[in-house]
This record gives sequence, structure tokens and C-alpha cells, in this order.
Amino acid sequence: MGGFDGRGYQARFDALAATGVDVHGEATLVRSFEPRTVLDAGCGTGRVAIELARHGIEVVGVDVDPSMITEARRLAPGLEFLEANLASLDLARTFDVVVLAGNVPIFCPEPSRDDLIRSCAGHVREHGVMIVGFQLGRGYDLVDFDAASIGAGMVLEERWTTWDRATFDRDSDYAVSVLRRP
Repeated sequence: MGGFDGRGYQARFDALAATGVDVHGEATLVRSFEPRTVLDAGCGTGRVAIELARHGIEVVGVDVDPSMITEARRLAPGLEFLEANLASLDLARTFDVVVLAGNVPIFCPEPSRDDLIRSCAGHVREHGVMIVGFQLGRGYDLVDFDAASIGAGMVLEERWTTWDRATFDRDSDYAVSVLRRP
């Protein structure tokens, strides 16, 4: 699978950062849970993983797109980045936080979305959290996401409309959901 241009994708974030835009909202939210370990599921070019690692957090980044993983490895050769399908991922370990930033569920083929949620949730340690952010109205309804999350043994703890915790309401076009493994 592929189709992305890792360097081009990263260049957009680099340009935003150069103008003073904070491109680390996802990492800031993840850090607020004080994790020691994080799985950056759908890591893209490693933007979130690299920022978390800068703060001393052990991070593993996984993405299905070879171009994205190549760019992540170029930017942070000392971090662990794996090219793999998240819907069938089994790292044989768990993490304090599993984060799916950047519309990961929407990029996953519809028939595999429940497997994606189940697989990622399976990497959350007991009492750990999974944080998932994606745009609404793009083919993946929150009702379906919530059902998949419950089926994966996760409990919805919080939901916002932005990574900086803006209040979620029925008119929101983006959802950031925090799910906890009991």
C-alpha cells in the first residue's frame, strides 16, 4: 500500500512550524497523560513520535505507507519506525498510550476499521489510554467508532473537537476521543 509523498507531507508541517504555528498539539495532549511508552499508530513522517521522544518518552511509530516511514527514519534515525498494517499489527507488547492522530481511521479501508480499532486497543496496557482523532462526515461515523471501541474493550473517557480540548458538540466536524482500558 502507498500513495503518499512523505517528504511533501512533512514539508507542509515544516512550513507551518516556520510561520510560528504550533504543530505539536497531538504530542502535547499525549504528554498530559504522563506516559512512559507510546505507540504512534499511523505515525506518518514521525512528527508526533519525534516530539514525544524529545521529552524522554519511549515511542514506537508504525505506518503502512513506505514513503512516510522512509521520511520518519530519515528525520529520526535513532527512533523505532515500523512499516506495517495497523489492522493486523501485533507487537507482542503494550503501551501506556496508543495515539492515532491525523485521520488514521479514515485512511483505513472501511472493511478493516473494526480490526484497526481492535488491534490498536490490544496494544494499550491495563488502565492505559488510546487517543484517536479524525474528521467527521468523511465516511466513518462516531456511532461506528464507538461500537468498535466498546467491542475492543475500551471505555470512552473524554471527547473533544480539537487536540487542545475544545468542547465537543453535535456541530463539531472533528473528534478527539480518549478511551481507557479498564
